[in-house]
Amino acid sequence: MSDVMEYKCPACGGAMEFDSKTQQLKCPYCDTQISVEEWERQNAKDQGTAQWTSTGNETWSQEETQDMKVYVCQSCGGEIIAEQTTGASSCPFCGNKIVVKGQFAGDLKPDRIIPFKLDKKAAKESYKNHLKGKSFLPSVFARENHIDEIKGVYIPFWLFDSDIHADVSYKAEKIRVWEQGDMEYTERKSYDVKRGGNMSFSHLPVDGSRKMDNTLMESIEPFDFAEAVPFQNAYLAGYFADRYDVEAKDSQERVTQRIRKSAESAMSQDMEHYTSVNMAHSDIHILNAEYMYVLYPVWLLSTTWNGEHYLFAMNGQTGKMVGDLPADKQAFWKYVLSRGVAIGAVLYGLMWLLMLL
Repeated sequence: MSDVMEYKCPACGGAMEFDSKTQQLKCPYCDTQISVEEWERQNAKDQGTAQWTSTGNETWSQEETQDMKVYVCQSCGGEIIAEQTTGASSCPFCGNKIVVKGQFAGDLKPDRIIPFKLDKKAAKESYKNHLKGKSFLPSVFARENHIDEIKGVYIPFWLFDSDIHADVSYKAEKIRVWEQGDMEYTERKSYDVKRGGNMSFSHLPVDGSRKMDNTLMESIEPFDFAEAVPFQNAYLAGYFADRYDVEAKDSQERVTQRIRKSAESAMSQDMEHYTSVNMAHSDIHILNAEYMYVLYPVWLLSTTWNGEHYLFAMNGQTGKMVGDLPADKQAFWKYVLSRGVAIGAVLYGLMWLLMLL
């Protein structure tokens, strides 16, 4: 078997790439298209080997990893994996140059993958739209901000399923104010409110990459797991895959916090009839916890402006774009002062009216 494996076009022999629009492998030379499953069947028949399959948390086989390389960023230390034919010149996380480390080996094989649904063109358009309507964005940012790289990267996520039982207690208060004659009366009633129940969480994601900001990844949620398919190497053609460096057990604290926050929020619903509600105690029991390892599609846009690096991320399935933007401090304080002057003028006018009455 060859030391280098390509997703060769059955018509012309060129290196095929996964096309997000057609959800098939496509040849950039002769436009031949073929489904991932059909390519795998043909390749397995041609090579005389079994078809690749994915069954929960198995490891990579030697045949699967021999066509993949590890690229390492000398600045942030990020490691990504890609097929050997994928060109790599800069890090999708920090924009600095990356080098080939060597053959990829080890780690768990993903259980599922959501293939890219949107292409690079859609990522550029989403980025432009993201800049529109930002009140305090410097006016020159959109013109001068230079896009260094746009790369499609499969980000590793741990998905957690869990049943929970929650017992939450609150201190609540009702306040009623009324006037009678020249007197104003205030009535306060205090309540001890207790709520409990069972809840289920399915496919709650936590990214498995230390170099990816957790808040950034949570901001591009949700991903629709219904479109996830069993992992096959061919989906990586033309893209990168971030190599996970956070174990599932190390993600449990974060997912527990997310579950706790969601459960407490759900328990506090429909309490508008109280004037104030404060949580007194929360007891969340997590039951039947399970997890799986998946790859989700993300477009990363690395940009530079005024010597500063900015990273934008777009959900490669839904098109949701997020990323920090610089603020025009002069415009911000001008807005604050103008609003302050306007509010001050209104208050001054009201005071004069009261004095005249």
